[in-house]
Amino acid sequence: MNVEPPIQAKLLQLAAVDVELTRIAHRRTVLPEQQEVARLEGERNAHKDAAVAVEIQLDDLDRDIKKLEGEIDAVRKREDRDRDMLTAGSVNAKQLSEIQHELGSLERRRSVLEDELLEVMERREAAASDHDHAGARLTKTEEELAAAQRQRDEALADLDVAQGRCDKDRAGLIDRFPAELLTIYDRQRTQHGVGAALLQARRCGACRIELDRGEIARIAKTAPEVIVRCPECGAILVRTKESGL
Repeated sequence: MNVEPPIQAKLLQLAAVDVELTRIAHRRTVLPEQQEVARLEGERNAHKDAAVAVEIQLDDLDRDIKKLEGEIDAVRKREDRDRDMLTAGSVNAKQLSEIQHELGSLERRRSVLEDELLEVMERREAAASDHDHAGARLTKTEEELAAAQRQRDEALADLDVAQGRCDKDRAGLIDRFPAELLTIYDRQRTQHGVGAALLQARRCGACRIELDRGEIARIAKTAPEVIVRCPECGAILVRTKESGL
């Protein structure tokens, strides 16, 4: 197709805007601030899981403590009952021997249970310390995450401003081109990333490949208003004094 050279030259402005839009879109997908947010979210979740695990452990230890305290209380009540019977003097010699033997067994059982209770209480104290530590780490990470989210939002806002500016620039350019030319340009941009580029020093500005002498000679003989395309990548080649024709 034929398009006046000044209109062809405007394609370079459109291509520059589209390249910037592509860069903005790519930056959104690899935004360092978003990657930091994702990292901290993972760290926060890990700290939450650790805190929950310790909370479960504390609940289990509290149940063990309550159970042991109940068993110790039951043994003490049995001891008190046996001592009351001995004090009352209402038992015969055989019962006296049995009660004394039972008291000895109860005292040994209570001692074992008290040792177990002490051990569990020590474990609970350590778990409580771990829980406090996990909570402190979680709080610190959440504060860092909030700061990272603010930085991410600011970066996204900057990209939104840049994209809005490019969208406005593009809207102001596209009305200058014939519909057929825009169709060719947009198809090429969609397929290969760049729709049009400057032919500079016999090199395509899109794929950066230097054209051979035969191709350059062919292009040099082509009328200025005729659209020419790169034989390698298909981009529309805009010819200027820099093209080396």
